[in-house]
Amino acid sequence: MATITAITGKEHYRTEIRTSAHEIIADEPLGYGGKGLGPAPDELLAAALGSCTSITLRMYADRKGWPLDRVAVTVGLSRESGRTEMTMDLVLDGTLDEKQRNRLLEIAHKCPVHLTLNQPVTIHTSLK
Repeated sequence: MATITAITGKEHYRTEIRTSAHEIIADEPLGYGGKGLGPAPDELLAAALGSCTSITLRMYADRKGWPLDRVAVTVGLSRESGRTEMTMDLVLDGTLDEKQRNRLLEIAHKCPVHLTLNQPVTIHTSLK
C-alpha cells in the first residue's frame, strides 16, 4: 500500500505532500485564500489521471514496438450539482496507423488511476 502524508501548518493553505521518495507542495489559488505555491488538490487528482494515462500508453506502445513518439494528455475537471466530471483529450504523436491509435484509446481507459476513479472508493478515516 502506498502511504502519502499531507501536512498543513499555519501558512494558509500551503501543504507539504510526502511520498516514500518525493516531496511536493500543494496550495489553494489566491482567490481561495492560498498563495498559489503549488497545484490545488483537485488539480493533483486530474494530474494523477493524466500522468497515469500517459505512462500507461507509453508502456503499452513500447511493449508493442509501436512508433509512438509523444503522448500528451489534457484533463479537465468540473463539479456541478454534486456531480464530478472529468474529460480527457489525448494527442498521440508518431506514425501510428488507425488500428494502433484506436487500441491506445482503449488502453487509456485501463490505467490504474482511471480504473480506480470509475469504481466506488471507500475511505476509512481515523483520528490518531
